[in-house]
Formats: sequence, C-alpha cells, structure tokens
Amino acid sequence: MFRRTAPACFFAAILALGLSGCGDVTVSQEKVEKTVSDQLEAQVGQRPDKIECPGDLSGKVGETMKCILTAGADQLGVTVKVTEVDGTDVKFDIQVDGQ
Repeated sequence: MFRRTAPACFFAAILALGLSGCGDVTVSQEKVEKTVSDQLEAQVGQRPDKIECPGDLSGKVGETMKCILTAGADQLGVTVKVTEVDGTDVKFDIQVDGQ
C-alpha cells in the first residue's frame, strides 16, 4: 500500500522545459511522470511502482492532467495542475486523490 500522511497529498513541482512549435511550452509525458514520482518519493518516503500520464502537459496556467499512480495492488488518481509559467519554467501542483 502506498502510504500517505493526509487524505490527499499536495505537492508543487517546477520543471525547466524546452519550447515546442510556435512558442508553445510543453512538458513531455516522461518528464511529468518522473517529476511526480520524485516528488511523491520525497514527500512520503516511498517511490510509486509506476506513474502513468496520458501525454504531454501543456504549459498553460490552469491546464490539468489526470495521471494514475500504481503502488503494489493500489491505484490512485493524481491530478497535475499548472500554476505558473515563466518563460520555459513551468510550476505545477500534484494532488493524490483520497481513497
């Protein structure tokens, strides 16, 4: 079981990104998944077995993405929400769904 210290975990992450076509900023799916895993491990002391996101994250404030966290037999939703974009730096919050 994936241990959490509260009903819903909430984290902030910052990524430095590259630009893609027409100046739009995106975070690759792989980078989002790795950052979410890293942040969860740092917060709760346990790395999830897997984080699966549906694709790249658009670097637009308010943009959200729903990922799936797998830890053993448990699967939980993880909401990723962009909170700030400064050039190619994207800040986003991570919230694990309550059970």
